[in-house]
Amino acid sequence: MITKTLTVEGMSCMHCAARVKKILTSVKGVKDAAVELSTGACTVMMKKDIPNEELKSAVENAGFRVTDIK
Repeated sequence: MITKTLTVEGMSCMHCAARVKKILTSVKGVKDAAVELSTGACTVMMKKDIPNEELKSAVENAGFRVTDIK
């Protein structure tokens, strides 16, 4: 399992966090995602390595901002 952590800005409530999780888990190859609203950290568990740009694009197309991917 491959894991990446995205730092996401613009999440202000649990609804936002749930939306980001749903967006990330809809990306092909993502097995699960955990979103921490207070820190903006989104941990993504993937079956295969997904390019950072693909994850970033999915989140940013929903109106949030990705500031870092590790």
